[in-house]
Amino acid sequence: MRFFVASVFLAAASLAQPAQAQMGPGGPPPAVGVVEAQRQPVTESTEFIGRIEAINRVELRARITGFLEERLFREGTEVEEGKLLFRIERAPFEAQVEQAQANVASAEAQLANARTSLARARELRTTGTGTQVALDNAQAQERTSAATLLGAQAAVRVAEINLAYTNITAPFAGAIGRSTYTPGNVVSPSSEPLATIVSQDPMRVAFTIAQRTALELRERYEGRGGAAAVVVRIRQSDGTIYPLPGRIDFIDTQVSRDTDSILVRASIPNPIRAGMQQNDIGARQLVDGQFVTVLLEGAQPVMAVTIPRSAIAQDQAGFFVFIVDGEGRAQRRNVTLGRSTAETAVIESGVEAGNRVITEGIQRVRPGQPVNAAPAGVRPGAPPPAGRPG
Repeated sequence: MRFFVASVFLAAASLAQPAQAQMGPGGPPPAVGVVEAQRQPVTESTEFIGRIEAINRVELRARITGFLEERLFREGTEVEEGKLLFRIERAPFEAQVEQAQANVASAEAQLANARTSLARARELRTTGTGTQVALDNAQAQERTSAATLLGAQAAVRVAEINLAYTNITAPFAGAIGRSTYTPGNVVSPSSEPLATIVSQDPMRVAFTIAQRTALELRERYEGRGGAAAVVVRIRQSDGTIYPLPGRIDFIDTQVSRDTDSILVRASIPNPIRAGMQQNDIGARQLVDGQFVTVLLEGAQPVMAVTIPRSAIAQDQAGFFVFIVDGEGRAQRRNVTLGRSTAETAVIESGVEAGNRVITEGIQRVRPGQPVNAAPAGVRPGAPPPAGRPG
């Protein structure tokens, strides 16, 4: 029995020795993988949520009351500026023009008669056979007839304008949406919009930036040309990046009191897609009202120190990395991160180009501890991969 207990004790001690050798002060240094920090050109990028907007947008409305006679377009397609889109019944308004023109003719006749009477009254007054009262009445009648003619001529212009309103045309080139009314319906200025037309190329993307972020961006790009140094790209809902870049053309002059943010707009091209025609439905990629992710990128890359994102750790003091010093010991370095991605961290301070940064085995490292460093992805003591010198 004593022999069995002793054997169990010795076996447990032997199993514990490797762990103690690994973790204890006298054990071998932990194996870690390192990557050399590099200074390389980096395109800075910041993301925001935005919405695509048409630069021009008009709701087409009837400006007179009448029966909708024709719809002269295909819904969802593009139309040229000045194209006839709707026609309202013209006959009643043509009759109004003719009636107004008849009133003009009558007013002209009355004015001619009044001028004749005025001339006769002046002649009689000159010879002494006419009275001043008769002359004054003739002058008043002539002026009244002249005013009546002006009113009749104005009525003709109003009737002609109303007649022109029977034709509803496109105020600019763009895509027209669904038609609210079909021919045969009565429309009026109080009716819903007949349709909506939006311009297509270019479009603009609108997004808001927190005031603090706006100040950071201004400091970053102020010495490089300001807004002109920023390229705007958009990522669509399926994750694809729209191939054509945009440029900022508007920054609001006021900060929202509710959200402490500022509105920014950028103009972005929206040409017809390859293989499609202008009259094809969905001929362009960007659509008014579309939600997108806005990426603000520097027009010119900047040189920055980069390391793999896997090297970054974080505690209450902030972000930090471990580097291997010249004596083979791990040293902690607190770092300040720039605009980084999921794979690459941009270091603004704390690490310099050429530092060997630990990316594998960080959890086994303590500050000041000797480590067995090897290039990341290579097991210490293993032969180098084929093609790599030993």
